[in-house]
Amino acid sequence: MDYRLVYTRKAEKDIKKLDPSVKSIIGKSILKLRNNPFRYSEKLIDYKIGTYRFRIGDYRVIFDIEGNDIIILRVGHRREIYRRP
Repeated sequence: MDYRLVYTRKAEKDIKKLDPSVKSIIGKSILKLRNNPFRYSEKLIDYKIGTYRFRIGDYRVIFDIEGNDIIILRVGHRREIYRRP
């Protein structure tokens, strides 16, 4: 079952701030989530920022799953992604 990727405005802003080389790697990796998001992700302990995280090297993608949609909430470096805005 394929899931549909949906990006929030905050996630789009996060992605625009990244270096082009990092954007490319993250973009290719996020496509893996469409087939089986549970295989590549882990549940977060603190659900205030999201339900799941997907690790891509030193970067994290925070997302929720609603029906057939994967809602990408945040994308960023691991040292900054879990901090409160």
